Amino acid sequence: MSTSLHSLTDHELDAELTRSRAEYDTLKARGLALDITRGKPAPEQLDLSAAMLSLPGDNDYVIDGIDCRNYGELPGLPSLRALFGEVLNLAPESLIAGGTSSLETMYDVLSFAWIHGACDDGAPWSSAPVKFLCPVPGYDRHFAITESFGIELIAVPLVSDGPDVDAIRELVAGDPQIKGIWCVPMFSNPSGVTYSEQVTRDLLSMQTAAPDFRIFWDNAYAVHALVGDAPEVLDVLAIAAQMGNPERPFVFASTSKMTIAGGGVSFFAGSGENVAWYLGHLSQKRVGQDKVNQLRHVRFFVDVNGVRTHMRKHQQILAPKFELVTTILRREVGDSGIASWTDPRGGYFVNLEVLPGTAKRVVALAKDAGIALTPAGSAFPSGNDPRDSHIRLAPSLPSEPELQLAINGLCTCIRLAAAEIVHRDRAADVHRSSVSV
Repeated sequence: MSTSLHSLTDHELDAELTRSRAEYDTLKARGLALDITRGKPAPEQLDLSAAMLSLPGDNDYVIDGIDCRNYGELPGLPSLRALFGEVLNLAPESLIAGGTSSLETMYDVLSFAWIHGACDDGAPWSSAPVKFLCPVPGYDRHFAITESFGIELIAVPLVSDGPDVDAIRELVAGDPQIKGIWCVPMFSNPSGVTYSEQVTRDLLSMQTAAPDFRIFWDNAYAVHALVGDAPEVLDVLAIAAQMGNPERPFVFASTSKMTIAGGGVSFFAGSGENVAWYLGHLSQKRVGQDKVNQLRHVRFFVDVNGVRTHMRKHQQILAPKFELVTTILRREVGDSGIASWTDPRGGYFVNLEVLPGTAKRVVALAKDAGIALTPAGSAFPSGNDPRDSHIRLAPSLPSEPELQLAINGLCTCIRLAAAEIVHRDRAADVHRSSVSV
């Protein structure tokens, strides 16, 4: 469809709606069962780390003078902290190697602040109403964590170089109840946006009414490039110290989309005071980490070059899938005016925008045709996309033939939903005109 629906005559629009319905009926009759809901690694990606299943080996359990079979060493193995300090451009002493889930680490950190308060203000966050800023589109699980505490979420726009700093400045300067903001600074989920250094500096230097304001800096995709090498990771802790706000960032990362999903290593990083605060509270719930798993990662990667080589293998699997998605979208809906999308250089998602008022309909049509998509609006707090236009696509898990079927089917749903709403709106306009006469 190369002509805008809005430019069609009434007769042409009727014909387009009929054609789109017939095309959709054919799609439904195929009985598909396809899933592009979540950013899960494909089996081929998981196979890249198959050697980890036999590591560290029967008699390999000592590193850094530590017997990894025993309790202790709550900050994690020094060798792993040094390795990922280099990967994440952080001083090893600022980095804590934890368990298998960075989401759990984020939940813990928020829980500690909720119960005990942050290190620079002793008041528990639970003692007064709390608000959090959420750049949108963003990560639904971030929003779910904060919503589970009863925290009010405030959406702020995400633009080409990061969140809208001017809007954020105005909000945080006048409201002490705003305690934090969620940030995915590199290849953001789901937009693929990477924050500029200037935006990063602005976030770390801005004046906030809350003295214990925190940036939850989730660097989940720091080395997950789809094109070339990932950009250098900014040393956010050093910048925060330069800006006079060393305690502002809480940094998170994970190897789950690098090695074994759900079986990797999570990381927390912060200033010296934040690390002491975090370990102090963490020590009340555990006496050590899974050091055998941490040793497994040290043996598997060896050094930072091992990490980079491994991530290039992921790229070789993922990049063709993302190219396939954008190629099909360009061919099927590219010049129609009914959809636009991102062409990300990294991360795990494609950001799709359809005609306002049609995202939920597109997802419902796809579901009925056997194509599971992430729920419309999930990239917004409480699932509320005010334009009802955003859909997150996750190309990583399906095979390329399955992905081709899914995206072609998705385009069929986009065309039908668009034809329906334009036809409905035109009929409503005609009705209003007749009533006014």
